[in-house]
Amino acid sequence: MNIKYRVTLTAEERKNLKQIISKGKTAGYRIRHAHILLAVDEIEENKDWTDKDVARAYYTTERSIGNLRRRFVEKGLDAALGREKRKVAPRIKIDGEAEAKIVALTCSEAPDGYSQWSLRLLADKVVELGILENVSHTAIGECLKKTKLNHGYKNSGAYHNRQQSL
Repeated sequence: MNIKYRVTLTAEERKNLKQIISKGKTAGYRIRHAHILLAVDEIEENKDWTDKDVARAYYTTERSIGNLRRRFVEKGLDAALGREKRKVAPRIKIDGEAEAKIVALTCSEAPDGYSQWSLRLLADKVVELGILENVSHTAIGECLKKTKLNHGYKNSGAYHNRQQSL
């Protein structure tokens, strides 16, 4: 068993973790982290448990166990009990202007040979028109879902009543 980060809890830390578990008045992930830290503690009676055993017992992955060990060793108990902050915030790709253009495109006539726009067709056209540099069909779907834009949804503004237009 070659573990890079070894968790050795002090008596005080063990007491605090057991208190968190017994009270149960905190976020579920903190309770699970407390359980895992107690399970991987080098001094505790579970010395023969591998990270694989701990991961299986607490319905997580070995990688999560390794990350928890690393956070405990490098940053301490409080950091290990919490969640790690993202290093880079997710980039918002579709801004209001691009969203408006996508909605307008969706309401326009579908290309020749198609009865309506598909998400993949929309994504390709958005890139072709230079609205966005690149975009996935799932991002287009999320954008349209957010606006409740659906050709069959009457209140979306995209609904075409074929009877009235004839």
